[in-house]
Amino acid sequence: MRVKMHLFIYLFQDDISVLLVEKEELLHDIITGNQPIFVCEKAVSRFVMAPISSAILINNTHYITSQLINNYFCLLSLTRQLLSWCTMAHNPNMPWVEAPGTLHPLWVRCDKSDPCATAWLGVETVYSGNKTSGVKLYTVSCKGPRGDETSFTTLDELKQEHEKRHRPSTVATKGYAQYNLFCSLKEESMMFESQSSVIASLTWNNVEKVLECPPLSSKASLNIKVTVGDLRSPLYQTYREMEFLLVSALAEGLRTGETEWLEPLETQSAVNLTRALIEGIAAVVITVREISKDATAAFSSVVIERGDLDFTEQLWERMRKSVTSYQDITECLKIVVKAVKLGKIKPWIHKDSNSTLSKLILQSYQQQIDAMPLTGLTPANMLLELGLDKIRKDFINYLVGKEFTTLNYLSYYLDTEVDLQEQVIRVRKLHHLLEILGTCSTFLSLPHDRLFLFTQSCLQYYKTSNYDENHVFQLQIKPALISYFYEKEQPFSWAMEVSSGQGSKEVKTALYLSDRPLVDHVRFDLGEVTGVFFFCFVC
Repeated sequence: MRVKMHLFIYLFQDDISVLLVEKEELLHDIITGNQPIFVCEKAVSRFVMAPISSAILINNTHYITSQLINNYFCLLSLTRQLLSWCTMAHNPNMPWVEAPGTLHPLWVRCDKSDPCATAWLGVETVYSGNKTSGVKLYTVSCKGPRGDETSFTTLDELKQEHEKRHRPSTVATKGYAQYNLFCSLKEESMMFESQSSVIASLTWNNVEKVLECPPLSSKASLNIKVTVGDLRSPLYQTYREMEFLLVSALAEGLRTGETEWLEPLETQSAVNLTRALIEGIAAVVITVREISKDATAAFSSVVIERGDLDFTEQLWERMRKSVTSYQDITECLKIVVKAVKLGKIKPWIHKDSNSTLSKLILQSYQQQIDAMPLTGLTPANMLLELGLDKIRKDFINYLVGKEFTTLNYLSYYLDTEVDLQEQVIRVRKLHHLLEILGTCSTFLSLPHDRLFLFTQSCLQYYKTSNYDENHVFQLQIKPALISYFYEKEQPFSWAMEVSSGQGSKEVKTALYLSDRPLVDHVRFDLGEVTGVFFFCFVC
């Protein structure tokens, strides 16, 4: 038998290629778990190298030809023969077959040309401890697009297929649905690309029909990904302030040496605005050129601005909207420092202000002012300190004032003992969390108790994790709190499964519906129809 196994591999070694894949996104949409898998496909030329878009390979690369689609699936007969040998090799009742030890599941791409439209065949070994107790064989058939619900497999047909294959005494049914809640926004002004998403995932037992709406007894979770700068964000104006502080001008410019100054929002120069602040000219009219809010009012804005801005915070507000060079920053701060040293002004500042300029003003109260050479990058660092100080206070005012958290929970983000660039990173994390919280509170209108717990979870995550706008934050929630958004919407993904048995002996037959193809290695005739589903049958 071992000789036959080696002979099989030898005969087909030029025809097939087996890859250890860490993540096959589309396949993991329709199978349980997220473990690495072996993917078997037709071997192709090894002279042209290109990445496989839907897979993250452990060795990062795979040699394929430019004719990727319709070129790397195996013939169905070869696939079944390969899975048969793989199953036999793991059979503990055949001691003359040398088992290769614990292996990941094996999945083979097929061309969907048979009557069942088979797109994948798979085998997964079932273990009891360290010993093999059986194997699970999978068949994935994929068809579509279909717009007529009457053409879908019914629940009764799914049960009959399961009973025909497994002959169970009793069966259980389970449903799954996913909704993109942002899609419930119907304003014409919202017709633009966005990387932010709020996905509601619901599961329930005792399915009654295909595409049924999840009952209120379902288990629900929100998968929230927020990209800062989204025009729909209720904190968009705060993003504009952060954009100057962190990304385009100050922090990034100090870190890389390359500064991209934003277009000024003020009609007056930074120097004139600074002089006017010092001279206390109340009649100065500040004209701000802001982006029209008409196109951004997807839902109400979150106002985190305070009415108790001290002198340094007012200075920051004027300078961030008007400076266009390091020379502007230097000239403005020279004017302020000179006025402080001469005693022309003794402005009020918050007692917990931590910037260099704030400390200088505090010294002026005692008429003991240290020398302040405004050369090199010192002025830019001073302005960065002013911005960090002001924005931290804004965030504290909102988070603590709304009782979403306490100062104790925020201590990591408010620490001024770390270097300036680390302070920038932490404030940027805090801003991202506020963007997420703003979405939950204004768009979803979640109750305070849910927001409080979610805030603690997000704060804890970012204490140990790097800044990542692609991270998906998850929040468990009662369906009744979000049913308004999805009960009249079409899910972008819906599934039902029929199962029997328990533990390692559990077997399932499932139907998956999706608004996008669930298989990427074969072509579908999309035509010009809309509002359709692709469906996969897994047994």
